[in-house]
Amino acid sequence: MTGVPASAAGGSSGARRTGPRGPSGAAHGPAERTPSGGAAERGATGQGVPERGATEGGVAGRGGKIAAAAVNQASVWNVANLLTMLRLLLVPAFVALMLGNGGYDPAWRSFAWAAFAVAMITDLFDGHLARTYNLVTDFGKIADPIADKAIMGAALICLSALGDLPWWVTAVILGRELGITVLRFVVIRYGVIPASRGGKLKTLTQGIAVGMYVLALTGPLATLRFWVMAAAVVLTVATGLDYVKQAIVLRRRGIAERRAALKKAEA
Repeated sequence: MTGVPASAAGGSSGARRTGPRGPSGAAHGPAERTPSGGAAERGATGQGVPERGATEGGVAGRGGKIAAAAVNQASVWNVANLLTMLRLLLVPAFVALMLGNGGYDPAWRSFAWAAFAVAMITDLFDGHLARTYNLVTDFGKIADPIADKAIMGAALICLSALGDLPWWVTAVILGRELGITVLRFVVIRYGVIPASRGGKLKTLTQGIAVGMYVLALTGPLATLRFWVMAAAVVLTVATGLDYVKQAIVLRRRGIAERRAALKKAEA
């Protein structure tokens, strides 16, 4: 069997070599193979049909998107989101333990510290799991920062209400967290402010400092927790100012890029 050029496969001379024709003019018998698929890829009318890869690929592409969307919807109950939900449930449990028996019982404070520690540990794991195993969902994007701020805010407010921590420290930390969250939403149209190393160090230092204050520590450990909290406050303010700077730069850059795009479109 001899191959013929693709142009000949659809032509009259190529069609005559395929065998006798019936009343409709369609060739009977096997069509010759051509390098481009020729008659093997054509219908009885001789008109070309889309390549199999194009048709199946298009269907597969659409099906893949639908399947991916279904997986994303179903993955709301993935392990990362379950850890986030656990952290949210730990907030009222922590408050109850923290204020149990008047709020100054070392045993109750130890249980409260355990709940706070579990919440901080799950905060480290849920984001890592979501990014590593592609478990990021819209629910997680919203619930994760809420859970983080809820457990930290509950701890700070409880400590200040019990007189263990000055209210101005609570105000500085919570004010910074709320302000940066609002700032992220304001500039999100221009881009996302990435988490910095300073921000991660701030979160770790805050967690250690608050955890030490939750425990009923005395002596040198009580002095040490004061300095750890002082470092946390400094990092809180410094990283907050850095985020504000990044937000300003991001907004200016975004505005400049939009103006350049508009000028290019008008030209």
